[in-house]
Amino acid sequence: MLFKRRHHHKSHGTWRGLLRLLGPGLITGASDDDPSGIATYSQAGAQFGFSMTWVMLFTWPLMAAIQEISARIGRVTGQGIAANLREHYPAALLRAIVGLLLIANFVNLGADLGAMGDALRLLIGGPSGLYVVLFAAGCAVLEIYSSYQRYVTILKWTTLSLFAYVATALMIEVPWREVAYQTFVPHLSLDKDYLTVIVAVLGTTISPYLFFWQASEEAEEERIDPAAKPLIEAPEQAAKEIRRIEIDTYIGMGLSNVVAFFIIVTTAATLHLNGATDVQTSEAAAQALRPIAGNFAFYIFGIGILGTGLLAVPVLAGSSAYALAEAMGWRAGLSRDPAEAKRFYATIVAGTIVGIGINFINIDPIKALFWSAVINGVVAVPLMVAMMLMARQPQVMGTFTVPGWLWGLGWLSTAAMAAAVVVMFATWGG
Repeated sequence: MLFKRRHHHKSHGTWRGLLRLLGPGLITGASDDDPSGIATYSQAGAQFGFSMTWVMLFTWPLMAAIQEISARIGRVTGQGIAANLREHYPAALLRAIVGLLLIANFVNLGADLGAMGDALRLLIGGPSGLYVVLFAAGCAVLEIYSSYQRYVTILKWTTLSLFAYVATALMIEVPWREVAYQTFVPHLSLDKDYLTVIVAVLGTTISPYLFFWQASEEAEEERIDPAAKPLIEAPEQAAKEIRRIEIDTYIGMGLSNVVAFFIIVTTAATLHLNGATDVQTSEAAAQALRPIAGNFAFYIFGIGILGTGLLAVPVLAGSSAYALAEAMGWRAGLSRDPAEAKRFYATIVAGTIVGIGINFINIDPIKALFWSAVINGVVAVPLMVAMMLMARQPQVMGTFTVPGWLWGLGWLSTAAMAAAVVVMFATWGG
């Protein structure tokens, strides 16, 4: 009995230790599966079945590499991406990137709020517009008035909502042997629609707001810990912190892509196989799932939309506030008192209000998301190039420039995004 107690204590300690390691990377990865992302993955599965599952395996190392580089920049320098751009690059580049980022983020935020309102209306009935306002207000109040540690804990627990999509896939009949074959032996196509969906998935998976969020959160975690300093000033802390960043980032991005994989599998095994191939919103995916997979799968899928939205909306608003505040030299940080960082929190409120407004004016949400994706693509490539250059510059990173293997993966990720943008404009023009 004594042995069992000790074993349990050790196991409990191991889990607590792992949870302490997981932070900015876990939250960043989970927030990537927002309702707009769910719509993209659902469309991929519904339109092309299991032939899209390989994309999530392919994008995981690319996504993880660029996010690890973002995190390293934040932890090494003690500043977010925008602050480093302000210090080392022309002001015109910074203004263009941050300005376009804000537009894309606010549109995406509005689309996510709309998807959450529609999902709750599907689940319990009632006015979706009211739900949009309530969700937005709740997210903003928590982000502004919760203590930083408590808010991070809330976000960490909210990541559990992602497992709703794993549960949905396990409720239905899936030809797993075929899924495995299509994942590891992909069938590629030059079909215009196929390429367009791959570009959409890549753009959803590797998004500029994630770079800003994770770098700024790393800097924030360092700032609130009295014993921590930027690694450029405290190199003795580097080995432990870089190892933590690696574990946090690869687990967080792995979770993100596993969940996206299960969304594609779920919609491929139900909607695609039953001829429902045109699904453009997460709400439409949930509705289409109901008559095919049953009420329980429908409810779990819908609850997942709410949970992921509650995670993504604060990250979209927060990354916007970090980017603008750092670019302008304002005080920034979710750990700061609202009176201490008024303009930072005002940006969160303003972004949330714009997101609400998008749902009450006559804007086609599909077109809004399309333009958001275009803007994100335009922002992502020059931003990623700037990050890759910073990551190898001693005047930015000191002795902690990124290792060659990570630098190579980061450039591969940048090249993949550049190719995606070229294809996006080529198919758009065609």
